[in-house]
Amino acid sequence: MRRLLAPLTAIFALALLALAVVVARQAPPAIGGSEGEAKPLAWWSRKAIQGMFDYRVWSGARSGYIAMFARDGEVVFATSAGYADVERGIPMTLDTRVRIASLTKPITAVAAMTLVEDGLLGLDDPVSKYIPIAADLRVATRHERNADGGFDTVPLSSPLRVRHLLMFASGIGGSRSIGDDSDLEALWQERGVTARSGSLQERVERALTLPLFEEPGTVWRYGGSADVLARVMEVATGRPLPEILQDRVFQPLGMVHTEHLPPPERQGDLARVYTQAENGDLVPMQMRIAEQQDWQSGGGGLVSTVGDYMRFGLMLRNRGVLDGVRILEPETVAEMTRPHLEGVLVDQGLKGLGWGLGMSVVVDSDGSIAIDRDGDFWWAGYFGTYWAVSPEADLVGVVFSQNEPGPYSDTPFAPGAAVSLALAGL
Repeated sequence: MRRLLAPLTAIFALALLALAVVVARQAPPAIGGSEGEAKPLAWWSRKAIQGMFDYRVWSGARSGYIAMFARDGEVVFATSAGYADVERGIPMTLDTRVRIASLTKPITAVAAMTLVEDGLLGLDDPVSKYIPIAADLRVATRHERNADGGFDTVPLSSPLRVRHLLMFASGIGGSRSIGDDSDLEALWQERGVTARSGSLQERVERALTLPLFEEPGTVWRYGGSADVLARVMEVATGRPLPEILQDRVFQPLGMVHTEHLPPPERQGDLARVYTQAENGDLVPMQMRIAEQQDWQSGGGGLVSTVGDYMRFGLMLRNRGVLDGVRILEPETVAEMTRPHLEGVLVDQGLKGLGWGLGMSVVVDSDGSIAIDRDGDFWWAGYFGTYWAVSPEADLVGVVFSQNEPGPYSDTPFAPGAAVSLALAGL
């Protein structure tokens, strides 16, 4: 946490300089409601957040940002900066839809837990109950190929269970953005869930023929757990994932702008994704992560607005209910947002983080790089989307940008820093 103080001071100074910049401030929408008068963000936090966004856009580092913050269950600050489409001069607004990438994961987890509450799914059910091929899973004893070109494996000591998928402790690999350089990771990249083509069923069944990295339940690993979970949910309900999410999360919460990536003819309202050229210039992205529409992922692929995701965050802040509609019982939310594992993202140099069921949980705020509180829960997406709930500070923050990390891109610090700036003033 202390490592951010100097950069945040610099950002605050930039904020004061940015007051002369024309910005796209908008009135906070009416979402949720507090028991009393909601407390605003500190004035300097608001100025620093806006100044950081404006400077990043003015300097050409990013195309634009959208942000929304709630306190005491009520939206108190919402703003945007820059463009949804630079070339066409279309501004970012609170209604702009973006690709939220891995912010899909907490939504899938919430939908899964509604199935648990309804008795359609059990946390301790073996995955093989829904996907029979999982009964034959084996775990690699080494992550490098043996002399014969294969992998040394042994049977699992205990079955892969639904709980392990939510904990991201399934041993399943295949992340395209966070991985290692081992031979086993290369195999998962080649044949895992996100590789090649096929339906969700075909992709998951192919992936579950590969050796696991670790025994289930032992180590947090960023991979295809949420996609396998999505297929389990489909089998448990007899319905495709988009229908499950629509009926159990989007429709009851009023998330009317959220869905899996629509076909090209309905993408006109989506913000354009950018990246950086070798000279540092902002350029439209040529997709390196293929937007394949032959399947719907449980770990990515949703598009949404800050307002829709705020509704999702406020539901969890309210222990499972929003506007009188209950999605989850309070005990279920508590189970999802307590740490089940620690050591999250340690391979990326981050400390102080654990994992609940479908989202990260702060376990040591003093060791964390961000300004946060123990018990905060959050996650982020590949294109610069970020969401956090701080129960202690009673803050919910949603920050979206649209930039693919490339070889010439700088660190995408602004979305997380915006939430830190909000917390720093509380």
